[in-house]
Amino acid sequence: MPPLTVTEHIDKAIRKIDKSTAIDHWDRNLGRYDAEELMTEVLRRKLTAATLDRVLDRSSKKRYAAMVARRVKGEPIPRIKGHYEFRGLDLLIRDTVFVPRASSELLAKEAIKALRRHRGKRVAVDVATGAGPVALAVASEVRDSDVWGVDISTDAAALGKDNADRLGLNNAHFRAGDLLDALPRRLRGTIDVFTIHPPYVLRSDLKELPTEIREFEPIVSLTDGSDDGLGLVRRLAAEAHEWLKPGGVLLVEVGTYLSRRTQATLRAAGLVDVTWTKDDLGVTRVVSGRTPRRT
Repeated sequence: MPPLTVTEHIDKAIRKIDKSTAIDHWDRNLGRYDAEELMTEVLRRKLTAATLDRVLDRSSKKRYAAMVARRVKGEPIPRIKGHYEFRGLDLLIRDTVFVPRASSELLAKEAIKALRRHRGKRVAVDVATGAGPVALAVASEVRDSDVWGVDISTDAAALGKDNADRLGLNNAHFRAGDLLDALPRRLRGTIDVFTIHPPYVLRSDLKELPTEIREFEPIVSLTDGSDDGLGLVRRLAAEAHEWLKPGGVLLVEVGTYLSRRTQATLRAAGLVDVTWTKDDLGVTRVVSGRTPRRT
């Protein structure tokens, strides 16, 4: 039997991934996307017609099979690869830290827009920062800003710092602590933008999550233990007045089903001009509010 080509290895992987019950098959082409992304990682080059006709060497074949087996069990692609690209930044990923999502690029984009509207020294803080994708994107694209990422997980804060060091982003700082406890007190009243992708899964819904989320993400990154998924948002919205400048903005990434409740939460905390932003699919992903300006 002749050795398999790259194309044949990919086709074989697609069949295995498509049959997996541990994966949320939200897109019918997901199996192909995953199989091709893993092969690209193995080959360390884009897939071209010439590449697809190649025969894998023994080492690459073994590595690809192992990576596919991990995916079939539900392990997220970024964790298998060990890195993830977010707004052009190549970020390291670790097992104990929440895997960044492409959906958070909209949160970063809105934060960058809001920060650029402010003059003078600009300060942004990303809460529940995880691997630091939003904080790092803001620090990279607004170089004269001072950006902080905070997370209750010491592993997350350490990973954010490692990513900042690796990317040479000296204006990005990471600390571990509960909500805003880790921030220097000198930042009170000086912050232009807060961002947060909160752990908004309802406590009662945890058991309904796909295996690839439930068994591979830290539980603290999925739920804050509240009945409505907005416990952390309520706390941050209440404390925002003390930390934000007048007119400063709080941006919250949420599931679309929580949009209205999140808007109500921000209004109840005294934030004004509450609004929302939809992604390219027309789905509300970011809800925002700001502190009142001085009159």
